[in-house]
Amino acid sequence: MSEMAVAIEDFLGERARRNDSPHTLRNYGADLREFLEYFSPPGMEPPEFSGIDLLSLREWLAHLYSREQKPATIRRKLASLRALFRFLSREHRIERDPARLLRLPKTPKTLPDVPNTEVTNALVDGASREDLGRPFPARDRLLLELLYGCGLRISEAVGLNLEDFDRGERWVRVRGKGRKERQVPYGSKAAEALDLYMGVRQSEVEPHALFLNFRGRRLTDRGARNVVKFYATYVAGDSSIHPHTLRHAFATDLLSHGADLRAIQELLGHARLSTTQKYTHVSLVDLMRVYDNAHPKAKQ
Repeated sequence: MSEMAVAIEDFLGERARRNDSPHTLRNYGADLREFLEYFSPPGMEPPEFSGIDLLSLREWLAHLYSREQKPATIRRKLASLRALFRFLSREHRIERDPARLLRLPKTPKTLPDVPNTEVTNALVDGASREDLGRPFPARDRLLLELLYGCGLRISEAVGLNLEDFDRGERWVRVRGKGRKERQVPYGSKAAEALDLYMGVRQSEVEPHALFLNFRGRRLTDRGARNVVKFYATYVAGDSSIHPHTLRHAFATDLLSHGADLRAIQELLGHARLSTTQKYTHVSLVDLMRVYDNAHPKAKQ
């Protein structure tokens, strides 16, 4: 194994010991192994990290641009590389860190596409329909209720355990990014869905996991996304709706009904208020749409 490959594996091991999420570790691994592959021409060993300078990194960056990758993807790959070089510098494996001199590409500011309340409610309520022939309708309904009713990320939802719920006070403990925990309340519809699901849930393989697949094991991220995609397609008639859409709808509905921005930040588990503030722009867009359609002076 080359020196570069060993360093990457050491870095991933260190991140795992820091309790990075499996999703984060997968991204780090994929990005850095792609970086290693670029510097490993057929029949040749890749250079040592001490031999990689700023010019080499800019060449690699130009390669990413030539493949017409999106700015957000390039930013993620650069973040992975910077984290690796910080690790190497900390471990005194390199004298200089050229990655810190690389500029991140700017990403266009886009607003999240949020369906209206009627569409979202129809999607969630659609899990109760008997004509769809779903094998686990009670599970699907609870998943949708928690994604929309609590604003959970899909990884947070599938990571829930039975002991995370305080069914008396209607609180659920959620493990978010960076293993940070937060308490999120859930409403009467989610409580009803939870009681219904617990009445049919059976598993000797995964006694703690909340959501289970047909094998009785913890439902995966991909499995949960497929559940949402099914109902988005066959109930809402919009296959573009995905789990994060429901999280956006949760935040937007709270804001439009007068919720404090900092309270929404806590519920969503955002580290920065600026991340939450994008929902104020969504609300302004909605207000302008209402104004344009309803006010007699709008079109004069």
